[in-house]
Amino acid sequence: MLNDKVTAMRFEKAPVLAYLTLFVLLCILGTWQLSRSEEKRSFLEQQALGSASAEIISLTKIIDIDASKLRYKKTQATGHYDTAHQFLIDNQFSAGKVGYLVLTPFILQGETTGVLVNRGWVPLNPDRAILPDIDIKDELTVVSGRINNFPSVGIKLPGAEIPTNSWPSVLQVVDVDVLVKKLSYPLMHFQIELDQDQQAGFKREWLTTTVMLPEQHIAYAIQWFALALTLTILFIWYSYKKHDK
Repeated sequence: MLNDKVTAMRFEKAPVLAYLTLFVLLCILGTWQLSRSEEKRSFLEQQALGSASAEIISLTKIIDIDASKLRYKKTQATGHYDTAHQFLIDNQFSAGKVGYLVLTPFILQGETTGVLVNRGWVPLNPDRAILPDIDIKDELTVVSGRINNFPSVGIKLPGAEIPTNSWPSVLQVVDVDVLVKKLSYPLMHFQIELDQDQQAGFKREWLTTTVMLPEQHIAYAIQWFALALTLTILFIWYSYKKHDK
């Protein structure tokens, strides 16, 4: 008799559409979490390999390097700092205090191509009109550090990537294409975080990026798929009970 009732059920259009919409949405969310899990797994493997590798990347004039594959790898470059044109990334915190990160263009030897060297954190002056002293010698030198992305922000405000006209130039967010226009020479699309033993730096606290673990994404995916299954059971139960009245 139960099988006869199930066979005889006629699903109403509105509940069916609502069920299908929610079911597809839950499955999409579960699948998205699985893809995020794979992305995080690949990222963490790259991060571990980059940090542990003894290989030192020697920078050349090539500027179309895939920075995502070189992230956290050690690097060296020979050249000189562009001491007349430096950048300060505003609203950077260290030990609860606000300040700037100092980005100085480094011109590769024999080339006009540059790479931005992050020389560390300096505190904000109580009078914002007074910028920190970040002078550095313009001489042939070798810089060493690790390749990394530029600092990011949670919410990017309009115009945050536009540097001020004066030097050192203050900005909120690094956009290499914008800085290239200001400097009038090409830049690589990543920064070098200056090693601690390099003399020309400030306070340096280079951290490894912390991300949600792949297992956490899988747990979320299981929750979404479980909700989709629960929704299906409830929908069948509701349709059966409604037909049984």
